[in-house]
Amino acid sequence: MTDLNIKEAAKELLSLREAGTKSARLSEHLRPRNMEEALQIQSSMMEQHSDKVGGWKCLLPLSDDEFVVAPIFSETIQRGDTCSLLKDNGVVRIEPEITFVLGKDLPANADGYSEDQINEAIGSCHMALELMQDRFADDSGIEFYEKLADGLVNQGLFIGPEIEREKAFNTAKIDITVTQENKAQTFAGVHPNAAAHSPVYWLINYMTRRGVDFHAGEAIITGSFCGIVEVEFDAPTTVTYEGLGEYQLRFIEKSSKT
Repeated sequence: MTDLNIKEAAKELLSLREAGTKSARLSEHLRPRNMEEALQIQSSMMEQHSDKVGGWKCLLPLSDDEFVVAPIFSETIQRGDTCSLLKDNGVVRIEPEITFVLGKDLPANADGYSEDQINEAIGSCHMALELMQDRFADDSGIEFYEKLADGLVNQGLFIGPEIEREKAFNTAKIDITVTQENKAQTFAGVHPNAAAHSPVYWLINYMTRRGVDFHAGEAIITGSFCGIVEVEFDAPTTVTYEGLGEYQLRFIEKSSKT
């Protein structure tokens, strides 16, 4: 891809984040053909966006040429007792996770960082929800690298109460219940990697070696314990992590800008 095509693809993907509708896939000349082109489009999105990066999503690599990594913009990160997001197929789509919030900067570093240095930089751990939005039509034929360039269905992050650091680091399996009024959905949650914190080490080292700076306050999510959960807007919602805690919130539909 040319630099111009990368910038054009990034601009188009940013516009889809505001539209709140399902789109066809990118034009052929704008489609990334490999992981490097997808990550270059992500970088261009970060450069073109008026907002700074406030967090990241990641997993340990799926294979040598399929990584799960994407920036989360600050304006889409929320706390409190309400959460505003665009509907997806008419409902709220969330993924229950644990987020690790940096308390120190980790500047770009060609040598990367040790686990001890990264552990020292993690300031707090929280229950969290990744906010999901599939921006492409089901029949679009979109492929993995296009999804990666777009941020892998992410539309934001909700950060819940803080949890004990040791428990957050050692959590691999946990029962999670999402309750709205008289309807409860319970899941025998299993983290997709060995433990919730393990992808943080990979993310920090991979991205800082690419020249990315991490800043205090950025929140890193590392994979859902139970996949996507669908719930309704405008209903009192309780999210319970057995043995870790629970919190209440209400989801409010966000208006698209188109």
